[in-house]
Amino acid sequence: MFNKKLNRRLALGCAAFMLAFGAGAQTGDWPTRPIRLVVPGTAGSGMDIFARTIQGPLQAALKQPVIIDNKVGANSIIGTDAVAKAAPDGYTILLAPSSSITLNPILQPKMPYDTQKDLLPVAQVGAAGFLLVANPATGFKSLQDMVRYAKANPGKLAYGTWGNGSSGNLAMEGIKAHYGLDMPHVPYKGTSPVVADLLGNTISVAFTDIASPIPNIKAGKLIAIGAAGSGRGPALPDVPTLTEQGYKFDADGWYGVFAPAGTPPAIVHRLNQEINRILATEAMQQQFASKNMMAPPIKTVEQFAATVKSDSEMMQSLARAVKLKID
Repeated sequence: MFNKKLNRRLALGCAAFMLAFGAGAQTGDWPTRPIRLVVPGTAGSGMDIFARTIQGPLQAALKQPVIIDNKVGANSIIGTDAVAKAAPDGYTILLAPSSSITLNPILQPKMPYDTQKDLLPVAQVGAAGFLLVANPATGFKSLQDMVRYAKANPGKLAYGTWGNGSSGNLAMEGIKAHYGLDMPHVPYKGTSPVVADLLGNTISVAFTDIASPIPNIKAGKLIAIGAAGSGRGPALPDVPTLTEQGYKFDADGWYGVFAPAGTPPAIVHRLNQEINRILATEAMQQQFASKNMMAPPIKTVEQFAATVKSDSEMMQSLARAVKLKID
């Protein structure tokens, strides 16, 4: 009887030790190997630019390589799904745009994951709108120039965005409804091919992210005719917002880091703290300004989770109002 009790105590003690050791391995010792940062967009896209902006400093902070993995397609669903189904051990994380988190759930009824249940908000990486850009051959200098042409030429002016159900798609459908325009939508797999086709005049006008077309705009190869969001971008201070030009669209987008559900809280908070330290540096804020983004907001895990929730409700309400559909 005594031996049975002793054996039971030993077994319980061993179990407690293993649990403590396992928890320590997941949190206290993390990370012990490279971390994969999945970017569900093309190389050179806005999300890719900002992933690479924090990549180096995050590697230095965590003392492990951070490997960027571009997984493109289905309006960010393919890359996001890879993270949602990854082991929740802190070694696979996601950097995604707000539209893929806030709009996909309402526009994609058969998504392979549940955004709310399968992903944990970790940290917000910047906040900004996006750009309405035209090829110089159009002669467009403003939103109203585009509206006048589209009214006079129904069905002839197609517009591009970085995907079905993107915030660019939502904004332009709102513009179309507001002004009574007939403009077909041409969805792309990311912003890099949108910019390439704008440069080649394959498509005349498009919404792009806030950062990737900046070099071509400054070189005069593209024309920025409006900024969607709450304010003008710091790299393009002369480009007025859509709201200033008569169409109210002042919702800011963001990029965010997410982890698979079940990732230990200690890892989630460590990532949040390290990313926030990086974002708070003067050098990083200057980099963001050069990429046409306002100074990045510093938010706790809980504050970012609240942003995700409120923005999801707002964007989904807008999508219903303009009857946004997947083409």
